[in-house]
Amino acid sequence: MDTVTPVPVSPRVLVRRPSPRLAAGELTNLTHSPVDTDLARRQWEGYVAVFAARGWAVTEIEPADEHPDGVFVEDTAVVFDDLVVLTRPGAASRRGEVASTARALDGSGLSVARIAAGTLDGGDVLKIGRTVYVGRGTRTNAEGIRGLAALLEPRGWTVVPVPVTRVLHLKSAVTALPDGTVLAFAPTLDTPHPYPRLLDVPEEHGTAVVDLGDGAVVMSAAAPRTAALLRERDLDVLPVPITEFEKLEGCVTCLSVRVRPPLVAGR
Repeated sequence: MDTVTPVPVSPRVLVRRPSPRLAAGELTNLTHSPVDTDLARRQWEGYVAVFAARGWAVTEIEPADEHPDGVFVEDTAVVFDDLVVLTRPGAASRRGEVASTARALDGSGLSVARIAAGTLDGGDVLKIGRTVYVGRGTRTNAEGIRGLAALLEPRGWTVVPVPVTRVLHLKSAVTALPDGTVLAFAPTLDTPHPYPRLLDVPEEHGTAVVDLGDGAVVMSAAAPRTAALLRERDLDVLPVPITEFEKLEGCVTCLSVRVRPPLVAGR
């Protein structure tokens, strides 16, 4: 009898080119400063290139130049195994971004659900194992968190609300390393916090990483001391400059939606 063995499927990243109106994006905790849209485009291209070089298939969502914040696609969708949850952004000006993200996911094989009431931004959703920490702040409210829990808890996920008062999104304050250790910069961390393992980092822009697999993480080039700290933990650190997006309260997580398919049957 032939043996069926699992075959890995390439992970996929969804991205959207920055709008020419990027500088007019919504701000909550920062004041507007000049944004170089040409530099932002080059930085975005460099960010996408890191994923492609690591074997990620890149899907570019159709442009949404009328939405200054459209480049921050993570806020519009979050993937949980074979389920994608389309969000309901807390900034009303951003809700028109969700439809094009949904179209980009057509034919992906993922089940699709929507947050129908309240508000939920993908940047407030941090997955560690089967626990989902969800920031409750200016962009995500209690009703949106309850809606997410109703979708996820029957699938075996545990949803934990977390207060967010010092930054725009939860993942502006914390993200997780591949081993589940949470990175945090003390001045932006709300306390008390629910994370069992915490690593304090020396720079605010050092709190955000994206796990690319095989021990590699992408992070902001604006946090070299944090990068050195992570290399001491035997991680392959890939710094990218994203200064123009950081001026708009963005970080490396919010510029993409990551889809990591499970192994599929093969021979």
